[in-house]
Amino acid sequence: MSARETCPACGAAGMRTIHRAASVPTNSCILLDTVEEARAWPRGEIDLRFCDACGFASNMAFDSGLTEYSDRYEETQGFSPTFSRFHTELARSVVERHDLHGKRVLEIGCGKGEFLMLLCEMGAASGVGFDPAYIPARNTSGAADSARFIRDFYSEKYKDESADFYCCKMTLEHIHPVREFIGTVRAAVGSDLDATIFFQVPDVTRILRECSFEDIYYEHCSYFAPGSIARLFRECGFRVDRVATEYDDQYLTLEAVPVESPAAPHPSEDDLPGLIRLADDFSVRCRNHVLSWRDRLDDLKRRDATTVIWGSGSKGVSFLTTLDVGEEVAGAVDINPHRQGHVMPGTGHRILAPEDLMELNPDAVVVMNSIYAPEIGAQLRELGLTPELLTLEVDA
Repeated sequence: MSARETCPACGAAGMRTIHRAASVPTNSCILLDTVEEARAWPRGEIDLRFCDACGFASNMAFDSGLTEYSDRYEETQGFSPTFSRFHTELARSVVERHDLHGKRVLEIGCGKGEFLMLLCEMGAASGVGFDPAYIPARNTSGAADSARFIRDFYSEKYKDESADFYCCKMTLEHIHPVREFIGTVRAAVGSDLDATIFFQVPDVTRILRECSFEDIYYEHCSYFAPGSIARLFRECGFRVDRVATEYDDQYLTLEAVPVESPAAPHPSEDDLPGLIRLADDFSVRCRNHVLSWRDRLDDLKRRDATTVIWGSGSKGVSFLTTLDVGEEVAGAVDINPHRQGHVMPGTGHRILAPEDLMELNPDAVVVMNSIYAPEIGAQLRELGLTPELLTLEVDA
């Protein structure tokens, strides 16, 4: 049986399609300079399938050769005060809970190195980070000398890079052969049963429940719920000690340790029946939610309202391309200065600085992530603007 017919997490056959999207940009966070380049950017398909055996979901049409991770991949959320507070508190809790003082940390998919630097600043003695999108000039931490950065994907060729604490945040969802990859991590840890594993991924439970179509995009080929991620790690030779949801239930965090004999199932693995129910009617509910947003944008256009979205990253790209948005939206706002002045993959919408809105004076701002709505509302008030603030939640 081919890999396209079996679950990448548990190997079971019979995954069923619960969502499809055709001709979507294969990169969402890539920095592009012209409308022509944006509209010509490579596209792929999403065939999101759900595994009734383990609760994992995956884009089985994914082709890693169509994605690019380089120094023009701009993913950081660190310019948001809301996110920075969360990130700092997450690092502090991890350092304290696992007593990382004087320890060595390895981070897989470290991005611009922000979390690894927080861990070093808070007590970790040294670190090594892996990411082809790392940019040395962006690391201004006082603890920068405590870490080494390797601008490459983590793989078995780095198995000799041992650590006390293995960290991987918001990266596993970008990897299609997830069981194979976690097996690579387990092999690298080897017989060091004192090592700790910390992974963070988006929670598909919320996506299924809230019909969050903006959270389904090409780079994210793997989607986990608490039970499916706990089951994967347990079956790959770990004992799962903690699974939690963070950041308004958007993120899952998992903490585990390697074991030599099979571990008992984690309580979070009991979520499968509820997940199956959400998957059963997701296609219909999601389609209705998409149509309601299409109607809302059409209504704003009929009223001659000036509309912008706030958030030019992956959610913004998915929102615009799923709804086939053109002139109905005047641009995408982002507080990340490295994104401003570029254009959105697929649609070519301009990425604006908040200050650009003073000239546009929008009537409506569609917030791509509602957790930032209070922060965005405060910024708009500081600019003297009072547009209608819309979030993407399913209507009650």
